[in-house]
This record gives sequence, C-alpha cells and structure tokens, in this order.
Amino acid sequence: MFNLEQFISKYVTKRERSMFLSDIDKNREELTKKIKGKSVLVIGGAGSIGSSFIRAILPFEPRTLVVVDTNENALAELTRDLRSTAGMYVPDDYIPYPMDFASPVFEKMFRERGGFEIVGNFSAHKHVRSEKDIYSVEALIQNNILHAKGLLDLLSQYPPEEYFCVSTDKAANPVNIMGASKRVMEDLIFSYSDKFPVKTARFANVAFSNGSLPAGCLARISKLQPISAPSDVKRYFVSPEESGQICMLSCMLGENRAIFFPKLEEAQMMTFDAIATALIEEHGFTVEKCASDQEAIEKAVALKNGSTSYPVHYSVSDTSGEKPFEEFVTDTETADMDRFSALGVITGKEIPDKAKVDELCSRLRSAFEAEKTTKEKIVSILKDYLPNFEHIETGKSLDSKM
Repeated sequence: MFNLEQFISKYVTKRERSMFLSDIDKNREELTKKIKGKSVLVIGGAGSIGSSFIRAILPFEPRTLVVVDTNENALAELTRDLRSTAGMYVPDDYIPYPMDFASPVFEKMFRERGGFEIVGNFSAHKHVRSEKDIYSVEALIQNNILHAKGLLDLLSQYPPEEYFCVSTDKAANPVNIMGASKRVMEDLIFSYSDKFPVKTARFANVAFSNGSLPAGCLARISKLQPISAPSDVKRYFVSPEESGQICMLSCMLGENRAIFFPKLEEAQMMTFDAIATALIEEHGFTVEKCASDQEAIEKAVALKNGSTSYPVHYSVSDTSGEKPFEEFVTDTETADMDRFSALGVITGKEIPDKAKVDELCSRLRSAFEAEKTTKEKIVSILKDYLPNFEHIETGKSLDSKM
C-alpha cells in the first residue's frame, strides 16, 4: 500500500519527524496559555494549510472553533476526518460554515458572535497559474488584497488577541502577480497592527497540497495518465503537518508584525521532476522520458494495457511568473535566527503608511471598475507601490500544459 506521509518523509522533506516539534515542545506551556479556552475562527480552514493549522491547535483545547470555507465538500471531509481521528479533541462549539468570508452572511455570523479571540485567514489564491488574464488577476487581487481589507475593517470593530494570515516565499522580491499580491498583503495587515496584533509566515511549498503539481502527479498515476513537470525549477518543501505547525507557532508566539519562515538550506531544495520520478518508481513503474506532452499522451495509452513504462515530459519552465529559485528574506530585512531552533523571524517591521496602502487599494478598485482595464495596467499599479516587483511575462500559462 502506498503511504503518502512516508513518501513525503523519505523523498521530499527527507525528515523522519516534523522540524518544528522541538519548538512546539519548548513552548508548550505558552501555547496552552494562548489557545486553551479561547474562541477561534479559521477562514479557508478546509484547505491544505488551514486544515493543518486546525489539527495543530486542537490538542491545546480551544473553547470554540468556527471554520469558514467556500468548499462545502472539503468542509464535510474535514469534519469527518477530525471526528474519526483517535484522541482528537473537538470542542462542543464546533461549526463549519460553507460561506464566503467577504459575504454579508459571514458578517452577520461574525457580529452575532461578537468576534473571536484568535483569527486565522487562510483564504488565498496561492498558485502562480492563477495569473492568466485580467479576469483571473482581478479574482486573485480581490481575494488576496481587497476582500482581506474588508475583513480587517470588520476585525477592527472586534479586535482579536491574535490575527494570522499566510504569506509566501514568493513575496520576497516577487516576479508574479500572486507573489506581489502577498507582499502587498503583508503591508496591508501590518497597517492594522496598531489595532490588534498581526503576524504572518513565508514558507515553502507544502508537499502534495491541494492543487499542487506533486498532488497532480499522484492524480495522474491513479488515472494512468502521462506526467509533465519542469526540470529546472527548485523549491523548498514542508510537509502538510509542518505547514500547520509553522502557522500556529507564528500566530501564537510571534510578536506584532513578525514574519516567520522555516530554516531550510539551499541543499534541501527539490525539483519537481525528481519528485515525479520517485513517485512513479514508488508505484512500480519505470520512467520513459518523452520529447513533448503529445508524445507522452500517445504513449500513455499503453499503460491501460499493462505497460510498466511510464511516459513523462520533463522540460525547462517557460511560463509567466516562474521564479527559478526561492528566498524567504530580502537584503533589506533583518532576521532573528536564534529565538527558535527551526524557525527564523523577520523583525523590526514598522507600521506601513496606511494612507499609501489605502491609496493602492483605491487604485486597484478603480481599475477593476473601469469599463476596460488590462493585466499590464494592474502590473503597473503594483509596480508603482512595489518598485522591486520585476514581473516575468512570457505570454504562456501553466494551463497550456498537462
């Protein structure tokens, strides 16, 4: 039987146990003090990282857990999984809501409860492939920036003890709109840090998270379909369990305006083709390299007839917004590498100019409300705010590939 957790541990993270366990153990008393008996709201809680965050905090016994997500089916599975896990604490006041956090019904629910003591926002467009055209770009920015601002305005009326929102390593010197939106999101949440404590984390790819390329490879194998992957793109990876733990540690132990990131060395980076090859071989196949997607598709027909030769197309990345390497800290930021054993913390972030952030949001809204706007216009607006935003545009999208 194929065991995904064991595969991730052996081939991807190459760690037998979570890299954050020692930090959790050292701070268990403080974590208990921060979480036990508290009311918790998790937005986007049915996704890969949000659900892992939930599993990380539940052992510390919060009084209330409200989970909001637009994916009704994933919420149902989250609930089944939590209630089916031996020894898992689930509070009596546990409610999963299939709703949009930017909707009027969410605001009604939030106000009726009088807010929450701990709020984690995991709702985000997180994929580089989310950037296609002006419509996809608007949806991305609405979710990652403009709707997030509406949530922060609501939270200002009911200030939480802790607020956490996920950033990304792609926010450091961004080259795609998703990364730029997350870099703006950091300034956005920090501009509210005079009203309540805000924290975030930049971290690596979550191995086999929903919608990720490795998860896609696993799906292709289950359907005996060919696999396509870039051979030149290196990425850091954390396990699903580790993704929730880093968010919990950041949310509960981070100081106001702290940005957490995992201590990973460049040697720990993995390429997607290496993961795909290990996955194929773990399933009992041998890799057959093809020169194109089409060749791989044609040869994959033989898989349904019992062939053990698995066709793949590995190639150099040529799509928009792909950064060839990853980084967590820019050369203008200061990181504390001593407080935690497996985590670095970017410190010394000042409260951003709220008027400037508000002006950016206003310009973005106006652009989207105009009769016609373009992706290039949005890139220009973002670049005015983020001078180091060097957008990589090739005219090709990941959606043109397998």
